[in-house]
Amino acid sequence: METLLVGLLKVPVLGRWLEALCAWQYRILAASMRRARRYSVRPREWSNCELAKVASAFDGAVINVSGWRDEDQRGGHYRDYFTRAASYSVSNFRGTRGMEDETGKGVFIDLEAGLPESLRQQYQVAFNHTTLEHVFLIEKAIENICALSSDTVILVTPFLQSVHFEEGAFGDYWRPTPMCINRILESQGFTTIYQSANDTPWHYVYVFTVASRDPRRNIGLSDPLKIPVVGSGHFSV
Repeated sequence: METLLVGLLKVPVLGRWLEALCAWQYRILAASMRRARRYSVRPREWSNCELAKVASAFDGAVINVSGWRDEDQRGGHYRDYFTRAASYSVSNFRGTRGMEDETGKGVFIDLEAGLPESLRQQYQVAFNHTTLEHVFLIEKAIENICALSSDTVILVTPFLQSVHFEEGAFGDYWRPTPMCINRILESQGFTTIYQSANDTPWHYVYVFTVASRDPRRNIGLSDPLKIPVVGSGHFSV
């Protein structure tokens, strides 16, 4: 069947028509899979489910780094995932999708600058969802996120996603592999203890990473650590 299709695709005119037909069929199938398997295919739903698996393991102070309004984009807030947290803060940068807290309780952090000493290791968990691709100095940003935490860092990063940015507000620079994330975390004294990806052919691919200063940290999951070979699923079709 594959050989026949390859031959037909090489035929002038007919080949172009078949290529367009195949692309249309893929788009229909991908859209159907995103609806039928939304919690394993759609990156936001999937990463929210991953966070829900581990968030209740922490009972100390939590900070959502560069979390804007703390929205999980599905009608909830990430604050509500950390049901046992002693306190919960949100940091932001100035500008578009930045500081909006008029109470004076918001935390200002520039991820490309030095972290104030007063914030170092003030939180048990430093959580960051899909911000690092927008920070050009990504290693400095991860260094700062790690410095905020006395215990655990939780990162959600895109591996496969279309470029998205806002002129004059933020750019789009990186699509780090799991190995890249783990090496940078290791350089900051953190060991990855859990990592996963929604690697399917049907949507963008995110990587979910939990790393701790103590490699024996219990986050309530019994599965052994397996570094995902991201892309193998996405390009399987």
